[in-house]
This record gives sequence, structure tokens and C-alpha cells, in this order.
Amino acid sequence: MLVTLKELLNDAKEKQYAVGAFNVPNLEAVRAVVEAAEELNSPVILQHAEVHEGLVSIEEIGPVMLEFARRATVPVAVHLDHGASYEMCVKAIRMGFTSVMYDASNKEYEVNRDETKEIVKIAHAVGVSVEAELGHIFTSAVGGGEGRGSDSSEDYEDLEDVYTDPDLAKSFVDATGVDCLAIGFGTVHGVYLKEPKLDLDRITMIKEKIDVPFVMHGGSGVSEENYKIAIKNGICKINYYTYMNKAAGKAVKDYLAEQADQDSVFFDEISLAATAAMKENAKAAMAIFMNP
Repeated sequence: MLVTLKELLNDAKEKQYAVGAFNVPNLEAVRAVVEAAEELNSPVILQHAEVHEGLVSIEEIGPVMLEFARRATVPVAVHLDHGASYEMCVKAIRMGFTSVMYDASNKEYEVNRDETKEIVKIAHAVGVSVEAELGHIFTSAVGGGEGRGSDSSEDYEDLEDVYTDPDLAKSFVDATGVDCLAIGFGTVHGVYLKEPKLDLDRITMIKEKIDVPFVMHGGSGVSEENYKIAIKNGICKINYYTYMNKAAGKAVKDYLAEQADQDSVFFDEISLAATAAMKENAKAAMAIFMNP
């Protein structure tokens, strides 16, 4: 059933679990994630990242996401991930997405605050939830997919400059009225090339200031132990894509390697192999998120 992000995350915050939010830039990924959620009886979030417009447009994949969400036997929110413009956010809202993320985190604080506030006014007027980001999530050179190049904690002299400041987070949430906040505490978009420097206590510090659900971006590749600590400390939504996508790639590679006659392979066989691999990877992640 199609629900808002606010509904899902308020329940997660109250009961101390996290909902998996999966980018789904193709039919195989949509099907894999929804089937995984239904088998585990878990709520789930289907996301379209604006950076994936080069893979598939929101006009193409959005209706598919919404149709699967409406038919699902579990609660499903359909969300725009890292919306970079008013136009894209409004397009998602008009299409029927139940939540949008407006990401102005790479802009000056005042600009981020004021622009986000305007999106909140527009979205809340029609019952759509809003996520924003404050702080910085590092981007890997491999599979980062956020369109900002790659960086890591070693690129900054003082990590206080990139981790989310608790007092600033309170001011931001009070001023904008966002439904949830993506916070920076050391996670990485893309493949982890080295052990991340996670400041998990920072989540608690921010939680002491504001009472909204928090979002972990760069959720793929975090250890099970750190997932559980993060959820206990206040993370309610975990964005997950890179490692699920890698699982599909490996499944296709393995399937092709097993075929004696490479010329007899059909695309639908590859599609099914990729879907099955993504489904199992998503199920493993959901199981951790739902049972911290």
C-alpha cells in the first residue's frame, strides 16, 4: 500500500527500527525490493535519485514505482532522493510521490534553510513528506553516484566542518519544518574503499536537540554492528543501493560464466538472475534494519 514517508518513519522512531530506502533505477530493482519487503513483511521505501536520470527518467520509472507500491501487501513510500531543484521536486509531487528530498546541503547554510523551507510549504500543502540534508556525506570514487566527485575524511583538516552540528540541526529543523533529516557522521556514498570513521555518538548528540527521524545516507557497506548502534541512537531511514547493485552485477557475471554456449544466452535469463540477487541482498539488509 502507498503511504507517506512521515508515516513510516514516525513508527520506526517510536519502535526503534529503521526502514530501508532503496534506489530502483530499473524494473528488476523495483520488483526485487518489493518482493523482499513482502516476504519479510517489512515496510520499505522505493527511491528515484535525480542523479539516475541518465539511467532512467522519473517519467519512465515513477509510474512503475507507484504501481508496485499501490499493489504491495506492505506499506511502501515512493520517494525522490537527492532532488536538486524545485522543478524536480514539484515534478515528483505532481506524479504522486509521497515524499521528496530537497538536497541543498552543498550550499551555504542560510540558502539551504530558506530553499528547503519553501519546498516544505509546497509539499506539506498536498500531504507530501520532506527530507533534507545538513552536513556532508563523503563520496567514494567507486559507485558514489551523487555527482560531486569523490572525497573522504582525509580531505578535510577538521571533521567538525563536515559532520552535522547538533545546534545547527536544531535551528534548521525548527526553521524549515522538515519531516526527517539526513545527517553527516562519516558514512560514504558508494563502495567503501577503507574503514569509515563513523561518529555514532553524534547521532545521539543531535537527537538530544531535535525530535525528528534521522536518515543515514551511504548506508551500503556499514557493518551490522554499526547499523544497530546507529538505529539505537536515532537513525530511522537507511539509504541502500550500491551493494545491492553490485550483487546484481556479480550474479550476471557468474551466470554467464556458467553457460557453456555464450551465444545461447537470452537477456531475460540475465534479468532474472540479477533480480534474484538483488532480492536476497535487499532482504539481508532489511532483516538487520528491522531487528536492530
